[in-house]
Amino acid sequence: MVAFLSARDVAQAVNRLGAKAFWPRLVDYLREDFKAWSAFDKSPRFASHSPGGVIELMPAGDSRTFAFKYVNGHPGNTQLCLQTVVAFGALADVATGYPIFLSDMTLATALRTAATSALAASHLARPESRTMALIGLGAQSEFQAHAFHAILGVDRLRIFDIDPEAFEKFERNMAGSGVALTRCDSARDAARGADIVTTVTADKRRATILTADMVAPGAHVNGVGGDCPGKTELARDLLLRSEIFVEYAPQTRIEGDIQQLPPDHPVTELHDVLAGRRSGRTSPDAITIFDSVGFAIEDFSVLRLLRDLARETGVGSEIELIAAPVNPKDLFSLLRPESAPAVRREAARQGH
Repeated sequence: MVAFLSARDVAQAVNRLGAKAFWPRLVDYLREDFKAWSAFDKSPRFASHSPGGVIELMPAGDSRTFAFKYVNGHPGNTQLCLQTVVAFGALADVATGYPIFLSDMTLATALRTAATSALAASHLARPESRTMALIGLGAQSEFQAHAFHAILGVDRLRIFDIDPEAFEKFERNMAGSGVALTRCDSARDAARGADIVTTVTADKRRATILTADMVAPGAHVNGVGGDCPGKTELARDLLLRSEIFVEYAPQTRIEGDIQQLPPDHPVTELHDVLAGRRSGRTSPDAITIFDSVGFAIEDFSVLRLLRDLARETGVGSEIELIAAPVNPKDLFSLLRPESAPAVRREAARQGH
């Protein structure tokens, strides 16, 4: 039997712990795994691209546990009343190869993405940062807002989206959060006076959401939306005047905003900053960029946390995910009618 969490279970586990405790705990799990970077088998994700989007597999594992996530990205799905991103993931025991935990990852991906953003910003943004511009108010936006509020104390948001309904959705979901919201007329207006600028737009195309003249000295840019080949949000001139930090350079050079730069352009991987091997922000006036595309170790972290929360809270269920013959050397026995419980129950009911 394999422990299983549905999306509803994930939400229940998070709510039982409470947001005040959940965000710091997820950040702690992420920090722990990033610091253990060298212990992981890792590679750029496998991506199958199509005209409408992408389907990806994201694996990572250490000597004890292997994890993977299946995830898609289809911006046009909203026109079909479908989500842009859906996902599920699993943990397996390296010693036996058996899966031990399965979970919906649609909600969990949004949680870990926001927590990773906040973790990076806690090392890259100026300590006094309290005002953030949030450009793009789609499915990820509220998670980013709550994570930055919980981890960095961001309590003022300057928000912008091209969709008027997105403002209303965001404001409804942020009600009672203790965060002040200011509607802005453009991305430029939103970035004005912001200590941190988060871009999280969804269109699968090269775009220029943020240019160098829109970002003040000393600001931190959290670039979340550029996450596949051909999709960018940050202008090249902004990248060239900034200190750039990434999760896993071989993947980010393919998918992130830095795909616009030469392959030898210097970047710093976040794990080196967290472990103290490299410095983060070098001066109060420097512009820092976290070019975030998402990496499998982040999924490893959130799956570990969800597994632990399932045990602690009693949320979730168990499912028969894999074959389990009585004799492990006799797999064919499962095809015999007498080995099928449903067949036996039906025969008993009929008196056979």
